[in-house]
Amino acid sequence: MRSEASTEGVTVGLNAVIVAVTEGVPRILSVPWQGADEDSDSTREALPFGLLDPMRDRTLELGLRRWVEEQTDLSLGYVEQLYTFGDRDREPPGERQGRRALSIGYLALVKESQVGGGGRWRDWYSFFPWEDRREGPPTLIANSVQPALARWVEGSADSGERRNRRERADIAFGLGGARWDGERALDRYELLYEAGLVGEARRDRVVGQAQEGLEAEGQSEWPNPIPGRSLCLDHRRILATALGRLRGKIRYRPVIFELLPREFTLLQLQRVVESLAGVGLHKQNFRRLVAHAGLVEGTGKQTVHTGGRPAELFRFRREVLHERPAPGVGLPEMPEPAATRGGGLDSAYALH
Repeated sequence: MRSEASTEGVTVGLNAVIVAVTEGVPRILSVPWQGADEDSDSTREALPFGLLDPMRDRTLELGLRRWVEEQTDLSLGYVEQLYTFGDRDREPPGERQGRRALSIGYLALVKESQVGGGGRWRDWYSFFPWEDRREGPPTLIANSVQPALARWVEGSADSGERRNRRERADIAFGLGGARWDGERALDRYELLYEAGLVGEARRDRVVGQAQEGLEAEGQSEWPNPIPGRSLCLDHRRILATALGRLRGKIRYRPVIFELLPREFTLLQLQRVVESLAGVGLHKQNFRRLVAHAGLVEGTGKQTVHTGGRPAELFRFRREVLHERPAPGVGLPEMPEPAATRGGGLDSAYALH
């Protein structure tokens, strides 16, 4: 199955990051990958993709919806264009055949349902385990990411480049006194890729050496990848772009309600926000924020399916769309956990 359609040296494809939240778990739909030059089992998954049929598809979005439904039996609701990805070497040599591959990414929000075509719902954080801070900073950062990045910084012979690398790593991962910014998901992934710390970096290096007719040199010296599920081609980069976009968007647009049932409890709302933002929220602070924003209204009904006391059911208050230009849920300001203050790369590894 190919991911693009050819037109005079340029191929145009459509990719979908399809997001659902089920019982507090953010989920991503993946499909089997059948491309060439992808021998690792860890890269045999892809985001839903398809070619644009310029004669059949009146718009790009209609083409995307058609492809997703044909591949997975899933009919999309909320969809927005994400970004266009077109780096020269984003496809392996066996797939390129002299063409430049462009892919237009989309973000779609749905309720999880059974899908066909071998599609699977995956925990978003299985791809980015360093992004889930709902229980505080993951130990993966202190135990694996931080020392690996410190060695990458040390690996440059140029002092200016070492300073640049150290600053980028501190800002991306909230080290050395920098604050963690959830929207920098793409920056973090690309930094790990550049440092050779994700599976795709090793895979692409092997493919690049093979393309140049070289033996796979120095593999024993390459750093071990940080834990995290890989995807084919640059699909994990597309996924990281979507994560950053969605985290930013919940602050100023009511997209979160696309992932909830028509009627929901405030705890359900909080769990969905936490799952996407990757942070834990103070219950009362969050509820005050939601009440102040005027985003929801009570239904006068209660649910007993909470495992405890009955809880009031709410619904999205659509009038807020006319009342405010940016009616997002927002996130309360939270103090940075003590574990992330200080402790930059200098303290993780001896730098010179």
